[in-house]
Amino acid sequence: MKKRRALETNLAEFYHTCKKNNLKLTPQRVQIFKELIESNEHPTANKIYRRVKKKIPNVSFDTVNRTLLKFVEIGLAKIVEGKEDFRRYDGVVARHHHFYCIKCHRIIDIYDQRLDDINIPKVLDERLVVIDSKIIFDGICDKCKKNSF
Repeated sequence: MKKRRALETNLAEFYHTCKKNNLKLTPQRVQIFKELIESNEHPTANKIYRRVKKKIPNVSFDTVNRTLLKFVEIGLAKIVEGKEDFRRYDGVVARHHHFYCIKCHRIIDIYDQRLDDINIPKVLDERLVVIDSKIIFDGICDKCKKNSF
């Protein structure tokens, strides 16, 4: 019930953001967005494409890829800095940080106000215009740690 309510809230925000940005609501865009926000694994475009293709067989990879990039452009998604050669997407646009497992490549969301409160170093603040900051912790996740010992 709680998950369904969250999905409905996200879809309402999705519809509003698309309308505000003059982006047509197509079945493909709606399904791509649903797959993105229902995933907590920070999927690649290819993973989302495979999931969407099960429901919309004639969708192309190019459509999924361009749609994800458009979602990033209008603030419906973010690109997560991974260590691989492909982009990973995050449907959670609320401020948070990440943990990246160097073994299984899993990306885990971290919500901690203390990380949000870190000040920009003075040397950067004087020379550059910092728009956003993200903290990424690299290490071994709980599942890999458990399997290693």
